[in-house]
Amino acid sequence: MPGSQFPLEIQPRIPPELERLQEMANDLMYSWERSIRSLFHRLDRSVWEDCGHNPKAFLRRVSQQRLEEAVNDRSYMEDYGRVIAAYDAYRQHRGRPELTSLFDPQTDLIAYFCLEFGFHESFPIYSGGLGILAGDHCKAASDIGLPFVAIGLLYQMGYFTQTIDGHGHQQVSHTRSHPHDLPVVPTLTEDGKHLTLDIEFPGRILKVRVWTAQAGHITLYLLDTNLPENSPEDRAITHQLYGGDREMRLQQELVLGVGGVRALRAIGLRATVWHINEGHAAFQLLERCAFRMREGLDVATAMELVAAGTVFTTHTPVPAGHDIFDRHLVEKYLASTVRELGLDFEQVYQLGLNSGGGFNMTCLALRCTRFHNGVSRIHGQVASEMEAALWPQIPYRENPITHVTNGVHLQTFLAREWVSLFDLRFDDWRNELLNEEYWERLEEIPDYHYWSIHKALKEQLIQHVHEVVQVQQRRNGTSDAVINRMVRYVDGSHDDVLVMGFARRFATYKRAAMLFADPVRLARLLSDPERPVVIVFAGKAHPHDHPGQQLIKMIHDFSVHPDFIGKILLLEGYDMALGRLMVTGVDVWLNTPEYPLEASGTSGQKAGLNGAVNLSVLDGWWGEGYNGRNGWGITPRDSRFEHDQRQLEEANDLLDIIEHEMLPTYFRRDGGGYSEDWVSLSKASMKSTIPRFNSQRMLRDYVTKLYWPARQQRRKLEANGAEIAHSLARWKQRVRNAWPAVNMQLMLQPPAHLYHDDKIGLRVRAELNGLQAGDVRLECLLGTNDAQGEFVVAQKAELAATGGDERYTEFGIDLMPEIAGLQYYKLRMYPYNEALSHPFELGCMIWI
Repeated sequence: MPGSQFPLEIQPRIPPELERLQEMANDLMYSWERSIRSLFHRLDRSVWEDCGHNPKAFLRRVSQQRLEEAVNDRSYMEDYGRVIAAYDAYRQHRGRPELTSLFDPQTDLIAYFCLEFGFHESFPIYSGGLGILAGDHCKAASDIGLPFVAIGLLYQMGYFTQTIDGHGHQQVSHTRSHPHDLPVVPTLTEDGKHLTLDIEFPGRILKVRVWTAQAGHITLYLLDTNLPENSPEDRAITHQLYGGDREMRLQQELVLGVGGVRALRAIGLRATVWHINEGHAAFQLLERCAFRMREGLDVATAMELVAAGTVFTTHTPVPAGHDIFDRHLVEKYLASTVRELGLDFEQVYQLGLNSGGGFNMTCLALRCTRFHNGVSRIHGQVASEMEAALWPQIPYRENPITHVTNGVHLQTFLAREWVSLFDLRFDDWRNELLNEEYWERLEEIPDYHYWSIHKALKEQLIQHVHEVVQVQQRRNGTSDAVINRMVRYVDGSHDDVLVMGFARRFATYKRAAMLFADPVRLARLLSDPERPVVIVFAGKAHPHDHPGQQLIKMIHDFSVHPDFIGKILLLEGYDMALGRLMVTGVDVWLNTPEYPLEASGTSGQKAGLNGAVNLSVLDGWWGEGYNGRNGWGITPRDSRFEHDQRQLEEANDLLDIIEHEMLPTYFRRDGGGYSEDWVSLSKASMKSTIPRFNSQRMLRDYVTKLYWPARQQRRKLEANGAEIAHSLARWKQRVRNAWPAVNMQLMLQPPAHLYHDDKIGLRVRAELNGLQAGDVRLECLLGTNDAQGEFVVAQKAELAATGGDERYTEFGIDLMPEIAGLQYYKLRMYPYNEALSHPFELGCMIWI
């Protein structure tokens, strides 16, 4: 039809009886509280779907008639009243006093920086796992009641929307979001103006606006450069998450790190603990250091004080996940900061250097913070080894990187049906999320009842998959005959299909192709008419990740192959909504990463807490979660063996488990229409996942292992005009100057054999090169060697200074060994000061 189209939106007037719908539409609590979302969904399901499950947009587009009908609908108004009462009760309640009591809400504040946040599909400022983890972190902070704010960027186009064409090629499109469609409001100054910040960029001043989003008890501040005062190029900085070139990425990270610190200062908030979630926000460290120097501190003292109160979390061992910038870019954008710090550029550049060259944001974060962690036990060890060069003389297992295993937000990902069952059967279960014994009561649920809930959830997933595949294939011009073959196992005609799910970012290290290593065998396993199986794939590949996009095409090609059509389904448009459906509805969650590259892998946790059975390589969280009774684990082959052979053997293990364990267990019927052994597996999965891998447990660990120690360390160093910070900085410089010439030797060789109750006399002479005995700690380690020849410490003892002369200091101990039999001892010395955050943070250690 000729002529132009002009948009016109007819907005309703919200009846006074429903006015608090607007309040809840502006509170991201809707992202985890299904009862809130249901109030919108029930008004008009069609409009709700068209709005992308966005409450704020929904209230502008729902009809006046539907709102007025709701006011006169007794059932709806009763539910509305119950939801409002629960919402108000939540806002007045602080969840975990044993954690919140550690902090003073009047003076303490945790500031959490991340480049993306995944609260809900209606708020598209996330791409995947990092963002969803950050969203879960914030939700748990709200549930617990921590004094907590989060800082990120407000993207106009988010990440991207995915479709897959008829040839299996990923197609990328972007939908622009306007702030009036999002759960944000302008952050206002005292005089009522929209808060705007200045950041010094080369040859210009960048203007940055600040927006506020509420998420239960916590506040999220989001930064945006799309202002008329900025050039078109600068306005585009916050258009797209992970878009643009390396210079734009550096610009985004400056806006996040520098702008985030300035935003909090302009709002009047003074954080006492800072958490940098991945290296993107590490420029905040330099900004905070410059601020401390404006308060009168020298640069070394300022750096000690900033580092003492900062937590840094690294999320991936994959090199592409660590931003590295060329020297000329860093010099171009940090010139003003370098001048303010009173340093030359080379000194600042050294903070980000690693052995690979370039300015590494992870190295900057590790050097300028004192509390560091990976996101699972395995990843903590891997990160310690990867970054060992920053503490060159320290055994990597003892360097300052620890771990806090990720967890997922239960209320976000636990299906409504399970919530209703728990409400019916269990008292106060929401307050028992950290109690592993409590969840043994899942065994009280009759198997038939348990299975009926899981089956209903699977039917919801199957129905959705059926709809999505039909829409996707019809758009691609697929014939009805082929579509019917594709959906024959998800069209409702098969009463009991085993559904496996694989949904995550399509990166090569996640090995989506591993299932197809032996396609002939896989086809045979999936072709038994008595054991129907459907494997559902979903996920995005970064637009610049061509190998990842090839994985999508490969899976598409298998999905249309005559041997696999209808049994392998590839869904497009992966987002949080599809992810929730999949983790709640599948029977088996498949995860096949290349060890040890899976830092955590939280999708398996989301599936496990809904009773799905995990089949995964023993990497990331599953290395801790697998107990032999709650799923299946594929043991990674030794990295010393040839890569392709390792891959092949692990792929064979995968198919062996499917053929000899999974399929027989699932399809073993005991007369009740389901497998009792499978229900036992499913219950074990739920019991082991809920209390150990939820985000409240994760936050508890962050508080006790990192936030509280960082808060105490900062307070100690800051006291009396930063007296201890100043002293510590001077002491460290003195140690660094002296250490290269420090040495020690054993004065007498003790006998190699002792009898029970005999003591070993150790005497060491050390040349401390001007350091004092109190500046070092000399330790004896006693232990044995394990099967791999690794020394395992069984006993530690400190040698005391016993005398000496101007050049040498003597140390000694008469030590009673605590274990019998053959053992070994080692002697080491390292600098020590009570003011250190970690005894080995200087990276200095010598051994005899």
